[in-house]
Amino acid sequence: MIIISPSFLSADFGRLYEETESMAQCGADWFHLDVMDGRFVPNISFGVPVIKALRKHSDKTFDVHLMIDEPIRYIDDFRHAGADIITVHTEACSDVQKTIDKIKSCGCVPSLSVKPGTPVEDTFKYLDQVGMVLIMTVEPGFGGQSFMEDMMPKVKLLREEINRRGLEVNVQVDGGISAETIASAAGAGANAFVAGSAIFGAENRGEYISGLRRAAEAAFRG
Repeated sequence: MIIISPSFLSADFGRLYEETESMAQCGADWFHLDVMDGRFVPNISFGVPVIKALRKHSDKTFDVHLMIDEPIRYIDDFRHAGADIITVHTEACSDVQKTIDKIKSCGCVPSLSVKPGTPVEDTFKYLDQVGMVLIMTVEPGFGGQSFMEDMMPKVKLLREEINRRGLEVNVQVDGGISAETIASAAGAGANAFVAGSAIFGAENRGEYISGLRRAAEAAFRG
């Protein structure tokens, strides 16, 4: 299944309620919510209060990406704020297994992410315990970066391992995803796509999301 998850890092923060309405009407499957702490990544975005406020206005799947140190400390807070999926970075967890267990115990779907310099094999031992693996196709911390084509072998390797083991795990990519790059990622085996500036900056957001979906469906190699 192809999943389009607009990144609210690129939304108009002064009109977040309207942006949730817009994304829902335009056919977004999930809402991707990037939480940054200024430590794990060199930027600060938003946190629990904003997600809690958005939850009141949407029943979409909240795909919460924690780019923070030791995320296990805040899992309960983000669950109570309305997270459905919680993605943590292997590089940010002193104990990845305990973090996965914590996410599962609070009723969220656990997901792991790796930065461009981290081998995707670091996630393999946990594949039977997570619902998704996110491969960053830019350096995390800022929106609007260029797509890193050299991450596609990692996507392909991950998809092959998931298929080899007969698992149902979404492969997500985040960073530089647009009408020009989504086919490459889908062709490598990704089925979930985070796009920020490309969607929020589109003249017709609904048509753009539909175009992304068509391109991904045509190229997907699962």
